[in-house]
Amino acid sequence: MAFFSAWLTVFAVSLVAVVTPGPDFALTLRNSLAYSRRAGIFTAIGVGAGNLVHATYSLIGVGAVISQSILLFNVLKWIGAAYLIYIGIKSLNAKKIAIASDFVEQQRDIGRWTAFHIGFLGNLLNPKATLFFLALFTQIVQPTTPLVAQAVYGATVAAVALVWFAVVAIVISQQIFKRHILAIAHWLERLTGVALIALGVRLAVAEANE
Repeated sequence: MAFFSAWLTVFAVSLVAVVTPGPDFALTLRNSLAYSRRAGIFTAIGVGAGNLVHATYSLIGVGAVISQSILLFNVLKWIGAAYLIYIGIKSLNAKKIAIASDFVEQQRDIGRWTAFHIGFLGNLLNPKATLFFLALFTQIVQPTTPLVAQAVYGATVAAVALVWFAVVAIVISQQIFKRHILAIAHWLERLTGVALIALGVRLAVAEANE
């Protein structure tokens, strides 16, 4: 019963965290609109994998080391900020798509590894994710918590992120919806780019204790 209660807490907190718009949402939205459903889904898989890495090192205590080191936090913060700003600047150069073509999606698509890479690094290089996992698991995990239970907690957070962002990718890339917004897709991508740059700048100036 104690395990189930703790698991429900992890699930609920994770769900609230992922549905709150942030870098992961912006990256998934961008790739789903600019490229394809497949690109959005593999971006979501990358986000889920990044969360799994965060969960793993947080559970074994590395997260505590990073959170206590201003130098390590700042290095990770600036790398993450630079990456988001870089993706955002690329989005600002989005070109208008020819609606008449039935092969736009295939012509503009990116590889699975590239999409995964974008989602994975975008999530992994966000130091706020380190603090989120550390804050969550220090409330849930006790010295007596079995390793299997800890693994389930970590996998739950990663699974919630993967499912949510995969759903976002599937919905936003539906042809019936995408065709209506294709004419303004380049503007939406540019707006997403602005959002990513803003998130990167915000991440860059954020303090470790925020």
